[in-house]
Amino acid sequence: MGTRAQQIPLLEGETDNYDGVTVTMVEPMDSEVFTESLRASLSHWREEGKKGIWIKLPLGLANLVEAAVSEGFRYHHAEPEYLMLVSWISETPDTIPANASHVVGAGALVINKNTKEVLVVQERSGFFKDKNVWKLPTGVINEGEDIWTGVAREVEEETGIIADFVEVLAFRQSHKAILKKKTDMFFLCVLSPRSYDITEQKSEILQAKWMPIQEYVDQPWNKKNEMFKFMANICQKKCEEEYLGFAIVPTTTSSGKESFIYCNADHAKRLKVSRDQASASL
Repeated sequence: MGTRAQQIPLLEGETDNYDGVTVTMVEPMDSEVFTESLRASLSHWREEGKKGIWIKLPLGLANLVEAAVSEGFRYHHAEPEYLMLVSWISETPDTIPANASHVVGAGALVINKNTKEVLVVQERSGFFKDKNVWKLPTGVINEGEDIWTGVAREVEEETGIIADFVEVLAFRQSHKAILKKKTDMFFLCVLSPRSYDITEQKSEILQAKWMPIQEYVDQPWNKKNEMFKFMANICQKKCEEEYLGFAIVPTTTSSGKESFIYCNADHAKRLKVSRDQASASL
């Protein structure tokens, strides 16, 4: 006759390449039953030499959070549809990676080469509300979205202008900028417009217009705030064609997934030409 521990069903989990196990809970479960299964499973995984144990709880199974925490689990991250908890059960040093620590944003220098004007906006809300500051269109890059496509999307959403990505001009880090915790990575990009008629996004944008680059640079806000002054200077140099940024080179990862390298624009051209020549010779 088996012992009680042997009769308790173990939680099903998917192992990974780092001696970890991920349990994805799907069916509703009583918290006491869950606690017994979790304890038995943890004992089993320790015997197998497992290290990091992950439990993914969908929103509908929030009743199991307290039980998991009582068994040594901690919050790792949350998404709209689930909470992820983790516990390190090995005697070796804990190597669980931290939750995502950065948010990626982008600003768009959209240049009308015919008039030497740039696209600027005034926002209805946020930090610049009621400050009478004309700024470049900016926004957050979505999960799974490339910088070069995300910045063009933001421009079109805020102003109705369709524009093509050209280069990354500069980027900066700002720590504890998002929710006073996450680091903001902001990429200043230059785009070339296909259209010029503006349609403001009424929910977020108070006004949008084309502005001479010198007028944009000379705004009091840009003059008295060093970071904005430096960014405006880079924008002006690019408008005067005295600045070379980072262009994209499409490529693939070792698994065949599409990816993009950002590098010196001149070198990016040479890489593309070299690849095209190699393809033509096949």
